[in-house]
Amino acid sequence: MDKRLSILISMIILTLVGCSTTEEDILTLGCSNFSDSLDPSASPNSAWGTARYGVGEGLFRFDDSMNAQPHLCDYYEVNEEKTIWKFHIRDGVKFSNGKDLSASEVVKSLEYLYEQERTFKGTNKPSQYLEYSSIIADDLTNVVTITTKQPYADLTKVLAHVNYIILDVASNLNVAPTGTGPYRITRNEIGVSLSLEKNKNYWGGEVPFEKLEVLYMEDSTIKAMALQSGDVDIVDSITTAHDLKLLRDSPDFNVAETVSTRTAFSYINYEGILKNDVLREAILLAIDDQSIAEITLGGVYTAGYAVLPLTLDYGYSELKDKTPFNLELAKQKLDEAGIIDKNGDGIRELNGQNITIDYISYVMKSLDIVAEAVSANLNDLGLVVNLSVLDSDTHWNMVVNKEFDLAINSWLTVPVGDPIGFLKNWYSKSDINYSSYKNDEYDILYESLLSEIKLDYQKALIKRMQQILIDDCAVLINGYYESNLSSTSKIEGVKMPMSESFWITTDIKPVLKAE
Repeated sequence: MDKRLSILISMIILTLVGCSTTEEDILTLGCSNFSDSLDPSASPNSAWGTARYGVGEGLFRFDDSMNAQPHLCDYYEVNEEKTIWKFHIRDGVKFSNGKDLSASEVVKSLEYLYEQERTFKGTNKPSQYLEYSSIIADDLTNVVTITTKQPYADLTKVLAHVNYIILDVASNLNVAPTGTGPYRITRNEIGVSLSLEKNKNYWGGEVPFEKLEVLYMEDSTIKAMALQSGDVDIVDSITTAHDLKLLRDSPDFNVAETVSTRTAFSYINYEGILKNDVLREAILLAIDDQSIAEITLGGVYTAGYAVLPLTLDYGYSELKDKTPFNLELAKQKLDEAGIIDKNGDGIRELNGQNITIDYISYVMKSLDIVAEAVSANLNDLGLVVNLSVLDSDTHWNMVVNKEFDLAINSWLTVPVGDPIGFLKNWYSKSDINYSSYKNDEYDILYESLLSEIKLDYQKALIKRMQQILIDDCAVLINGYYESNLSSTSKIEGVKMPMSESFWITTDIKPVLKAE
């Protein structure tokens, strides 16, 4: 590692934790800055950060098979119609500030999240996964009753999503939210680092470390170097093939990986130049997905053409790829449609104007590298690409406001155990349809999916919906990513859950030294 960077990181850690705490008492995480806000309502990224840092917890938590297990809720019951769900809040749980976790506090936390959505004060969309008629607290029995607008096959899986972590809404949710997790925030240097200490009120057993330091690092190689130099104990998302191989092969490090349920994809904005059907098809034909995944990214991504990864049982092998890489065919289609370079400047024109694609990306999970490779492919097609690599908050705000032609993202496709919420991205009546895509058949199938609780029928609907998106060239699939957390061999218990949700837990402990 660059000596100056190593010294800088060490100085930050010393400054933040002081001199009274020994190295063995401090756990240090180097990771991407998911959002400058820790308020889950602010953006989806905010919810992920607050959950991953060990601050907030939910009523349920996914196991390694994506089944929801009781957490802050210890048992529940549901009516036959699966519309009235009663959740008993575990007795004896306190927020890290000592306040009891009552049924009323749970309701306040959930209603705040939805109120922020209703009043457009936050860009997270909890209604993407759960729409309810009422949420009622009974503090005498410590039961929360949720009446849903439609039947849910398993509402516990929805409530295991990080959107629904329970926080004390009286706390400073943006900078230092108070949750029930093993660590509590003591200092927030926004965009730089986060300092946390042991939650002495933690209900779930002994917290192994006195302090937790989160240092924000975006570059994959810098993360790997910081881990190797001992400046951090854990890092997320090593995406450079060379660094990943080095860590995998060394006995000094552990790499925890999870089966991919994550798709990197680009929204295609139908309100701009890309509403042209021929242009969209040509763009998808011109992108060499295989080379980007295997050569540019060294196998960290797997190439594909459907919105759901081939690792999931939703008919991937039976789908037909309409746009396998074929640059010459892409050029031919544009030529035949009259989308050509008329003035000889090397740039194709549409409606008398040079074609310029506004493409927005961010650094996380090598999305910037993917976007650069895609841009180069489109340059070969005779298009100009205006690529902007932004911080994650700015990127997301531009997505919400539809200020793009292409916008790359990385999403878990089964965040609540199924892809229904993810597929809402292309439902025309949805408020998360940021591409403004509309297909009547897709809409009908999606509405059928909402009320269908038989798994085989769900799979058939989902398979057809994927093929519609492929046939319409409605989304650019950039590949399927396998997430990882890497750690030093001095600690144990680091896991990358399939849900990718709760990273910092009490399972992470120092390895006991031999006597």
